[in-house]
Amino acid sequence: MQLTIVHDTVYRYGQAASMIIQALRMWPAPSTGQSIGSWHVDVDGRRLQPTCSDGFGNPVATHTIDRSVETLRLSVRGSVNTRDMHGVHGDRKELLPPMFYLSSTPLTESNAEIDDLAKSSAGSGTDLERLHRLTNGVRDRIDYLPYQTDAETTAVEAFAAQAGVCQDHAHVLIAASRSLGYPARYVSGYLCPVEGTAAASHAWAEIFVEDLGWLGFDAANRQSPDERYVRIACGRDYRDAAPVRGVRLGGIAESLEVEVSIAEIGQSQSQSQSW
Repeated sequence: MQLTIVHDTVYRYGQAASMIIQALRMWPAPSTGQSIGSWHVDVDGRRLQPTCSDGFGNPVATHTIDRSVETLRLSVRGSVNTRDMHGVHGDRKELLPPMFYLSSTPLTESNAEIDDLAKSSAGSGTDLERLHRLTNGVRDRIDYLPYQTDAETTAVEAFAAQAGVCQDHAHVLIAASRSLGYPARYVSGYLCPVEGTAAASHAWAEIFVEDLGWLGFDAANRQSPDERYVRIACGRDYRDAAPVRGVRLGGIAESLEVEVSIAEIGQSQSQSQSW
């Protein structure tokens, strides 16, 4: 499947920022399931290239704007060829052993309630059977409701609220999987829409299974990633794989506008958001 992606993010400040420093993880890496045709990331019209890879193997670029800033635009333009790997990540060389991803983080800590869901949902059977049941169990518990959570919402908080978005589904699934002894990690990327849905940046979990490797599980959509998914970055949680993380001086009353468009064989869908 050949996908073209357009992703624009505009930051606006009610009171100008005097300095902005951002680390971007917005470049996909080639793997068995995807090959990169072209990919460009611009900051206010200036092309930015990755300068290093982080500890998880994600390409990263850091930029600094040392002037008064009232508006900042990040733009992504790219094309990717994907294939359905039935959730299997592929043969990309890993920098960290799977056991590293058994450790919890503040965003993915479990509790007794999540542990109970993991045990009751997974049950017995093969690893794949258990993990698919667990994925559905997480989705059954957490309704998909935008604007109920934010980037700092923890798995425990989303589980208690019984509401959230793909980031929250991924965090809870990661916490539950680790409680069962499965290494699990967070993945950020894109999801090409089907009829009746919107294009979106997206998040899901990858869980390590012996003899199979890393397998993707998208609790928000009750499925494993297929050719409609573009994988960008991974880490222990959202903070490790976030497309943009940064700090600023000033910049009071920040608002954010995001528009994503993903096209395949001449068809496209877009989604605009404002915060």
